[in-house]
Amino acid sequence: MEKIYIFSSFYIFILFSVSLGFVQANTDANDAQALQVLYGALNSPSQLTGWKTGGGDPCGESWKGVKCDGSAVVSLDISGLGVGGTMGYLLSNLASLKTLDMSNNNIHDPIPFSMPPNLTSLNLAHNNLSGSLPYSIVNMVSLSYLNVSRNSLSQPIADVFANHTALATLDLSYNNFTGDIPASFSALSNLSTLEVQNNQLTGSLDILVPLPLDNLNVANNHFTGWVPQELKSLPNFIYNGNSFDNGPAPPPPPYTPPPPGTPSKRRHRSSGGTSQSPENPDSRASHGKKKSSHVGTVIGVVLGVVFLLLFGILLALLFCKRKRRKKDDGGRMSVQGASNGSEKVNTEMQEQRVTSTAAVVDLKPPPTENSVVEKMHGKNGSLRRAKSAITATSYTVASLQLATNSFSQENIIGEGSLGRVYRAEFSNGKVLAVKKIDNSALSLQEEDNFLEAVSNMSRIRHPNIVSLVGYCTEHGQRLLVNEYIGSGSLHDMLHFSDDGSKRLTWNARVRVSLGTARALEYLHEVCLPSVVHRNFKSANILLDEEFNPHLSDCGLAALNPNTERQVSTQMVGSFGYSAPEFALSGIYTTKSDVYSFGVVMLELLTGRKPLDSSRPRSEQSLVRWATPQLHDIDALAKMVDTTLNGMYPAKSLSRFADIIALCVQPEPEFRPPMSEVVQALVRLVQRAGVAKRRSSDESGFGFRTPDHEAIDMSF
Repeated sequence: MEKIYIFSSFYIFILFSVSLGFVQANTDANDAQALQVLYGALNSPSQLTGWKTGGGDPCGESWKGVKCDGSAVVSLDISGLGVGGTMGYLLSNLASLKTLDMSNNNIHDPIPFSMPPNLTSLNLAHNNLSGSLPYSIVNMVSLSYLNVSRNSLSQPIADVFANHTALATLDLSYNNFTGDIPASFSALSNLSTLEVQNNQLTGSLDILVPLPLDNLNVANNHFTGWVPQELKSLPNFIYNGNSFDNGPAPPPPPYTPPPPGTPSKRRHRSSGGTSQSPENPDSRASHGKKKSSHVGTVIGVVLGVVFLLLFGILLALLFCKRKRRKKDDGGRMSVQGASNGSEKVNTEMQEQRVTSTAAVVDLKPPPTENSVVEKMHGKNGSLRRAKSAITATSYTVASLQLATNSFSQENIIGEGSLGRVYRAEFSNGKVLAVKKIDNSALSLQEEDNFLEAVSNMSRIRHPNIVSLVGYCTEHGQRLLVNEYIGSGSLHDMLHFSDDGSKRLTWNARVRVSLGTARALEYLHEVCLPSVVHRNFKSANILLDEEFNPHLSDCGLAALNPNTERQVSTQMVGSFGYSAPEFALSGIYTTKSDVYSFGVVMLELLTGRKPLDSSRPRSEQSLVRWATPQLHDIDALAKMVDTTLNGMYPAKSLSRFADIIALCVQPEPEFRPPMSEVVQALVRLVQRAGVAKRRSSDESGFGFRTPDHEAIDMSF
């Protein structure tokens, strides 16, 4: 008996030790999820031993290439393993990562927009990366080593190095970068090695003169001008394969000493290509008079010929214009008739409103076969057409540049997987939001379909959805102009503004839930075909001054990468909102949106983030922590956001929790459609006495109570 007791005690001790080991190996939740997403994006390669797409403990289980400091991942080195796939979308979660080396692999697609913010060393050399340098480098001010050589990166080098005083080595060689060296290079006060050879760079090297360089390679580009003498004295300088001028650089103009620390300015050269030596003032004046007389004669002859040619062209144009006037007058009548018909369809569509979920068919967009055809030129010069009407306004790049102060950094109000969002203030006082889509985020096929996506987004009209006001496709740009909602996002109000969260009363939280539920109901069940949001989260719910919600980024899923998996991984903005089926298979449906909606309701209920590594391990995942307690009255009361100070109806809280439980069920087939969620929230509002009647509200929805009394549920 004693032996059995000793054996049992030993067995219990072993189990306790093992379980204790699991408890102690607590990799930061954000770090673990970032690596899990990366593993899936790399197509789960066998070379990454120990890695997992779900669960696991990178620090405790010694995942290959991963080094930790406590629970934080500080180094990731998977170089030379021959892995493929992409870099995923969640690397920015690795807040403690200092070294990232993914060089010498077969990784493709653009570098993610958001990268680990505190890196000191980033090596992505020898891959198949495309696109351009991500703008997020502007915030990676701790970088001392950056190597993206031997990829397929293109476009001008991003001007993002103004604050990178720690950068010592920068290797951009063997890519397809174009344009001049950006102005922010002048701020690289510790740069000792710069390699930009084998690109398509242009301009001069003057901006590099003040830098403390030891190694400089600019070979095989399209640089011009003279090679500054200061650069020729560098220990290692390679500059062959460019279009530099021959001979020594000319001295500065007479009587004008060169500014300290800057190279000599270029001067006029003779026709032979050699620089002229300085002359005395008298000889220079005599030479100038003769030269100006000769130039004046040539200019006079040229102007006379040009005048005669222009006069002949003008006569020809007047003749053609008279001949075509009759034809144009006849055609204008038919075009005007078609335009009036299109305006009538759009007016009728805007006046429609949903009176019940049974009447959703009345709000479907106008048939594409009766719509106007828009045209644009694609990248390859071919003519592209939007198959359906675009009701949004077409803007010019110049007008948007003026409204956004040339897309200045001060005007940035957000950034997503497709590009940055700017605040735009126009001369008439109108304020809008401009999303500037990075062309590297779109494939050629998606660029060709851009107008079709704009057409579809322009017909999405709902009081709880941010409206598309306009677009721009001029000069190869892709820009979307949206309604501006100035009071910020629900995410910021709940998690980053103490005063704002206190103002968000229980009634306001119910109002936000109902408004966003109506928005999703419209996308899923009114629009034909259904629109799946794919990026539903509190950061995409914008609030106006009366706390009415406006869902943003609706319809952007049409501008996704080509495969289903890539669509899901790039568009789902935050891991904590993702439905289980997405994490397992990458499949995303309307029921996945319902799950994400349930997570947002949990945020409203608890005031907590979907993922919070600062909390105890058992409470870091909001859904896992909260779901078992949603039907426990006592536990539910303890979960409520403390900023509410107990100011909520108990029955309303319980019904609110019941709706959440339905939405976050792990099996998608058991989640309700959004029309049922809307009706449940309407009943909750009605019983809680939150409803406020508002007469003559054209944009509201009417719902029928069990007593068939019409209740206006618009807020």
